[in-house]
Amino acid sequence: MISILEAEKLLSDMTRAEKAQLLQWVVRDLGDAYPGIESTENVCGGSARIVRTRIPIWLLEQARRLGTTEAELLTAYPTLRAEDLTNAWAYVRSHREEIDREIQENEDA
Repeated sequence: MISILEAEKLLSDMTRAEKAQLLQWVVRDLGDAYPGIESTENVCGGSARIVRTRIPIWLLEQARRLGTTEAELLTAYPTLRAEDLTNAWAYVRSHREEIDREIQENEDA
């Protein structure tokens, strides 16, 4: 119950935009839905990737871990949108083991 009270306090301090973003995160977390992310067996080895592209999520996360900024990613991959990166980071948060494994597999290759 303490967590609920803490959340209520945090919500009272948030702007409407922050509340809207939080709500989107909660809905995605509850629904395990990741708009803009898809996996297709014969595309990119079945790895989760950005729709409309062949850019796997693990690749974006590895670049981020190596210090690449979002602006640099958007420049390097002109088909990416800022929304795609937001969706990718949400996917990474919920699928950490999968992403870590795919990064390791590709480093070993």
